[in-house]
Amino acid sequence: MSVFDRKRLPVSTFKLDVERMRQGWYSDKYFLNIVGLLTALAEDGYPVEWSSPTSIGATKGLGANEIGNIEVEMQIFHRRKPYAVVVGVDKALAILRECTGYYDKNGCFVNTFDKLEVEAVHDGEMVPYDGDPSNVVPVMRIRGRYRDFALLETPIVGVLTRGSRVATNVYETLKAANGKTVLFFPARFDAHEVQAADGYAYSIAVQLFNHKYAKDAGISVSTDEQGSWWGGLGGGTIAHAAIASFLGDTAAAMMAFARTRPVDIPRVALVDFHNDCVSDTLQVMRAMFMEFKRCVDEGNYEEAEKFRLYGVRPDTSGSLRDKSVEPLGDPELDLGVVPRLIFNMRNAMDNAWKDWDLPPEWEERAKEWCRQVKIVASGGFTPERIKKFEQLGVPVDIYAVGSWLFNNSKDDGTNTDFTADVVRVRVNGEWIEMAKAGRRPGSNPALERVRPDY
Repeated sequence: MSVFDRKRLPVSTFKLDVERMRQGWYSDKYFLNIVGLLTALAEDGYPVEWSSPTSIGATKGLGANEIGNIEVEMQIFHRRKPYAVVVGVDKALAILRECTGYYDKNGCFVNTFDKLEVEAVHDGEMVPYDGDPSNVVPVMRIRGRYRDFALLETPIVGVLTRGSRVATNVYETLKAANGKTVLFFPARFDAHEVQAADGYAYSIAVQLFNHKYAKDAGISVSTDEQGSWWGGLGGGTIAHAAIASFLGDTAAAMMAFARTRPVDIPRVALVDFHNDCVSDTLQVMRAMFMEFKRCVDEGNYEEAEKFRLYGVRPDTSGSLRDKSVEPLGDPELDLGVVPRLIFNMRNAMDNAWKDWDLPPEWEERAKEWCRQVKIVASGGFTPERIKKFEQLGVPVDIYAVGSWLFNNSKDDGTNTDFTADVVRVRVNGEWIEMAKAGRRPGSNPALERVRPDY
């Protein structure tokens, strides 16, 4: 499953469209042309007209049959500086395992995966790149008859690019957040078909970060599909639409949620519906705590846990200034979820119990109840913005990050494209370097041989 257990995800995990993938449905068209060309050469066997008598093909006396059945060494690598957290390897291997081969004259597919020599890293490997395309570090190496797997380059590099981009972006975000939990909130920013792969990439990145930095950042996805490859389930609480359904009464919506939903679902209140996060937070806290106290006083401790508020989430639009934020005339300091808003909320939350007219024996307990309520910040967060919050000591407990986790831009260094190059060919039993100008075979000690029956 990853570098952490040295296991591979089973092929059945990915629900591949095997038949159409074998036919090149997901491949750039020129790969179908290549396969058609090589297959025709292998069948025809006519002499190749080499352009120079000193070329390798001419000196080795190679004809169409040899070229049609040419064996190659292909290396697959990324180009994101200074590294990428590689994810997508197991799915790439599943594609190779199920779709390497050819259709015979009767239209039956002959699988030849067992004829390949495949080496690959495990998902979660951190692979460097120094910016020199002639000095790449491969994440996968494939040796075998080229026409048997040429069609698969497009989907293979695609799954590696997508998975590694998401994983590396998540990893960078966790670094910026100093190991605080980062909620995975980008499902609404792309097609639902990619959710499983994206959620898996996120989970691998969190595990890698925790391993390298001895942290305990939580793993939290928003849909069940995002957790489907690794057994996770989506989590979530109240949406703005739910508050609207309660006629704008945030506290009433949260109380109904707390009464009706299973106790294992964290109670997190959205508090920006009226652009007054402090007031809505205090209303929710008071309503939840008073019901918590009532249940405890009656000895109904199990029911009381339904009214333990886990957190509040400001999600203020970047075009609005919250009512608690005094204007300074600078949009970056005034609008959206800004540091001053979080400081205002934390101060109000920690002192909320003082206005609750509690009996003396409940004061310390109420004080602790309030201080345990977390602040979950969302709304346009990026690593750069999170770093600023952390440098200022802003009391955010959890960051929710959405569309930035899909970022893939050369401008900010998130471009995580993968490339596949043929770097050697086998001629008369001898492997000869055959890479295009500017490329050469690379090495990676993390590569492991993949057994045909893995």
